[in-house]
Amino acid sequence: EGVRPDNFAIEPNYPNPFNAATIIPYHLPGAGTARLRIYDTQGQLVRRLIEAHQQGGGYRAVWDGLDERGAQVASGNYFAEITWGDQVKIEKMQLLK
Repeated sequence: EGVRPDNFAIEPNYPNPFNAATIIPYHLPGAGTARLRIYDTQGQLVRRLIEAHQQGGGYRAVWDGLDERGAQVASGNYFAEITWGDQVKIEKMQLLK
């Protein structure tokens, strides 16, 4: 990393499907507030992973399959949604237990 990307992006998480934890790579083209949240297929917020002012560059977030209360979520499909300014990107993930 250390390379400043030209565009805002979220990359596919890995591993996917995952069991214990997954890594969610994302890129910010410049400084700003990044918000990375996990949602279920019903659109319900599962977990807030990142909500912070960050410099431009590449980052990796880790989701351990837990919800906001620290409880393990069920197997199924989830969505990682990153917002930066008025831009939004979404990546689908699959949790298998």
